[in-house]
Amino acid sequence: MDYKSCLLIVVTLLTTMNLSSQIRYATDNGRIQFKSDAPLELIQAVSNEMRGIIDTEQRTFAFSVEMRSFQGFNSPLQRVHFNENYLETNRYPKATFSGKIIETIDWNKEGTYEVRSKGKLIVHGLEQERIIRGTIKIANGMIQLRSAFTVLLDEHQISIPKIMFQKISEEIEVIIEANLEKQSL
Repeated sequence: MDYKSCLLIVVTLLTTMNLSSQIRYATDNGRIQFKSDAPLELIQAVSNEMRGIIDTEQRTFAFSVEMRSFQGFNSPLQRVHFNENYLETNRYPKATFSGKIIETIDWNKEGTYEVRSKGKLIVHGLEQERIIRGTIKIANGMIQLRSAFTVLLDEHQISIPKIMFQKISEEIEVIIEANLEKQSL
């Protein structure tokens, strides 16, 4: 056996051993809702298709949502404008947040924990480093996650025509809720 083959086997074994010791929790149906509360119009939409994973040993996470999965606008035309004019979902189909949980949590102990997550929020193709607060509840072998934060449209170069300033807020409120189940690797 040559050197490259031995190295490949060792790397494969180490990777497999590392993965088998990791504990991950995931969801395919997290809920994310947003609200634009402008002087002349309230716009709200929700998606129940947020996907996410938390690696409890590394305290890392990754979440994403397909922007076209949002429902509940005031009209079908408003949804079209959201996808085509503002979020340009053909060009930027997903929003993501990935990073690390700052606080150390005893993942084996049931309870509710206030946490901060530091990571990269990507919306409309633009990445912003953020620290976002949230609550993690560990119960019955599951993780319940809840977070509320704001997104500034300007930070993600989402342009609002001047004529629409009274109808679309420059600061969007976001609420995330998810139940993550333990994954077997």
